Amino acid sequence: MENQDINEENINKQEENTTPNENNSGENVTVEPTAEELLAQEKDRYVRLYAEFENYKKRTSKEKMEFFQYANQDMMISMLGVLDDFERALKEIAKNGNSADLQGVELIYQKFKGKLNEKGLKAMEVKPGDSFNVDFHEAITQIPAPTEDLKGKIVDVIETGYTLNDKVIRFAKVVTGN
Repeated sequence: MENQDINEENINKQEENTTPNENNSGENVTVEPTAEELLAQEKDRYVRLYAEFENYKKRTSKEKMEFFQYANQDMMISMLGVLDDFERALKEIAKNGNSADLQGVELIYQKFKGKLNEKGLKAMEVKPGDSFNVDFHEAITQIPAPTEDLKGKIVDVIETGYTLNDKVIRFAKVVTGN
């Protein structure tokens, strides 16, 4: 079927290139394209086909890289709960436990967090007083702003947001001032 399409294109191109001319006797005579014109047409077709193939290779290569970059996204999202639990445990041990327990859990937490960071996971840096941005933050609730300068800004961070290779995989849950 592809060959048939190519043959039809060649016939159409040849018909376009053959122009009727009238000779002195009034008869229509068709002028066949020269070998140079046919060569130029085929060369043009080849160059366009080559460019199209190069674009295809670039596009598929880019799609492949994106696939590998975000292939472990589901696994990373599931690990965020474990990371949150570690942070809560560290806070509780710091309040009630001894320093040796705290140091051991903190060591495991840092190692776990480091491995996730190696795979492209990054915590968003969100602090009270930052401007609210819907691209990175999810407003849980609004409270009356404690000060005038916190109106429309972040008052408290409830849950840390994360990005995976510059793509938001969990929005930071925040409280905004009203």
